[in-house]
Amino acid sequence: MTDRPAELTIDDSTIAVAVAVAQFAPGDDRVRNRDTATGLIAVAASRGARLVVLPEYASYFTDPLGPSFARNAEPLDGEFVGALTAAAREHGLFVVAGLVERTDQSHRFSNTLVAVGPSGDVLATYRKQHLYDAFGAKESDWVVPGELDEPQTFAVDGVTVGLQTCYDLRFPEVTRRLADAGAQLVAVPAEWVRGPLKEFHWSTLLAARAIENTLYVAAADHPPSIGVGSSAILDPMGVTLAGLGDTTGVAVAEVSTARVREVRERNPALALRRYRVTPL
Repeated sequence: MTDRPAELTIDDSTIAVAVAVAQFAPGDDRVRNRDTATGLIAVAASRGARLVVLPEYASYFTDPLGPSFARNAEPLDGEFVGALTAAAREHGLFVVAGLVERTDQSHRFSNTLVAVGPSGDVLATYRKQHLYDAFGAKESDWVVPGELDEPQTFAVDGVTVGLQTCYDLRFPEVTRRLADAGAQLVAVPAEWVRGPLKEFHWSTLLAARAIENTLYVAAADHPPSIGVGSSAILDPMGVTLAGLGDTTGVAVAEVSTARVREVRERNPALALRRYRVTPL
């Protein structure tokens, strides 16, 4: 017998996975960005993380977007991804991060996510599909939109992880397609720009995507003054398990496939729905 509530019981045969969100403000010094990213990965590893999620534009960022981004874009086999794969191999973990990826257009780049594993291999890539042409910004002036490819997922110790970026949060069908592809956790690197009510939008949308898809969300943002900060890991009921405020740092929480299963048994929203999501 146990006094623990039945709905919180976790199957002992399920291994919990420690997930970290690493929050920092990338700048226009690519070497410094790499050093900061690998330093945060080391901190996360020291706290037992198996997956580390870094922000969007982690390889290079300056405000506003402009021609310098294409000049500082890198290929997937460039120095930034090389630093991530070396850190993943050294610490025996998985890393997701956003980078400014080189394209065949001289003045435009791809806003890309890359997932690497402890083998040193690139496991998945995702190119941002919904560009931030809102709130006075025009990301599409500089960024090539991602193709409407199949959802990008990879496995971390039996937990299926999906990828999406920042402004994608405002399009619920993105996360729903990841749920349909088997994702139990969605990694969301972001540069969520500050503005009136934007902090509220950020926290609300993270919780909504977790609740409506009954999965975990691990979101890493830039801290102020440009980003809102508040990087967080949320469980399938929308509860924040760990998070950060407005400083550089790492937050870690455990995720469990058993918890996803429990929530989906009590709230079978995915099974009961009567619509499916297909690309336009």
